[in-house]
Amino acid sequence: MELAIITAQQVGVLFLLILAGFICVKSGAVKADSKKAFSDLLIYFVVPAMIINSYITEYNSEQLTNLISAFKLSAILLILGLVITMVLGLKLKNKNAPIIKFSCIFSNAAYMGFPLIQAVFGNDGLLYASAFLTIYNILMWTVGYAMISRKADFKAVVKTIVTTPVIISVIIGILIFILRIPVPNVIHQAFSTAGSMNTPLSMFITGMMIAGSTFERIFKNKLLIFTIAVRMFLIPALCLGLFALLGVKGIVADIVLLLEACPCAAITSAFAVHFGYDEDTLACSVVITKVLSIITLPIFSYLIPSVIYNYLLYTQMSFFYE
Repeated sequence: MELAIITAQQVGVLFLLILAGFICVKSGAVKADSKKAFSDLLIYFVVPAMIINSYITEYNSEQLTNLISAFKLSAILLILGLVITMVLGLKLKNKNAPIIKFSCIFSNAAYMGFPLIQAVFGNDGLLYASAFLTIYNILMWTVGYAMISRKADFKAVVKTIVTTPVIISVIIGILIFILRIPVPNVIHQAFSTAGSMNTPLSMFITGMMIAGSTFERIFKNKLLIFTIAVRMFLIPALCLGLFALLGVKGIVADIVLLLEACPCAAITSAFAVHFGYDEDTLACSVVITKVLSIITLPIFSYLIPSVIYNYLLYTQMSFFYE
C-alpha cells in the first residue's frame, strides 16, 4: 500500500507537469513543433547525465548484486513481453502489424518510467533502472528495428547500439562504479543538476504531444484497442504473475515491473513516420496509453506487493497443511 500511495502522489506531480506542457502549447506560449528540440535535449544530454550521476555513488557489494539482478530480471520481462506480443500478433494481418507489435513490446521506460522511479526510489532506483534501459535498447535496436524495417542490416544495427547515448552513459557509469573512479564534486554536481531536468522536461514534452493529438478514433480502431489491451494490461499482468510464481520480490523487482508497465514508447511515432506506417494511429496509441498510465501505474504499484506477498503466503500455507 505504501508503494501505491507514493506512486499515486508522484503520478499526481507528473500529471501537473504534463498539464503545464499541454497548456503552454494550447495557449501558444510554446510552439508545438519545438518538442523535437526538447526531445533531443532530453535524449542526448539530460538522460545520459542522469544515468551517469546514478552510478556516482559509494561502492558496495549489495548494490552490485542488485544491479546484476536488475539486468537478469529486465531481460526476463522484456523477452516475456516480446513472446506474448508475437504470439498474439500472429492474427494481425494489417500492413501496420509490425509497428503495432513494436508499440506493444516496448514501453516508455525513459520518459514516463525514469521520472517515476527517480521520485519513488531515488538514485539507487535509477541505478537499477539503467540496467532495464540497457537491455531494452539492445532489444529495440535489434529485434525491434528488424521487425519494423522488415530487414536487418547487422553493421547498421551494431553501430546504432554502440552509439546510443543511453548505452554509452551506462558503460561510463559502470566503469566509474566498479573501478571506483573518483569524480570531483563540481563535476558530480553538474551531472546531478543536468539530470534533475529529466522529470519536468520529459513530462512537459508529454503534455506537448497530448496537446497536438485527437482522440476521436480510439473506439473505432481495432489496432489501437489491441495495443492498449496488450501494452497496458496483459503484459504487466503476466509479468507480475510470473514474478509471483518465481517468488521474486524486493526493490529491483518493483522497479523493473513498473518500467515494464509504462505506456507505449514515444519513439514509436517517429518510426511510424520514417517507415511509412499509419502515423495517426501510432501517435494516438502513444498519447492514449500515456493518459491511461496516470491511472494504471498507481493501481499496478499497489498490486505488485499485494499479489506477490499473497501468493507466497498461500504457497507457504499450502505447504504447511500438506
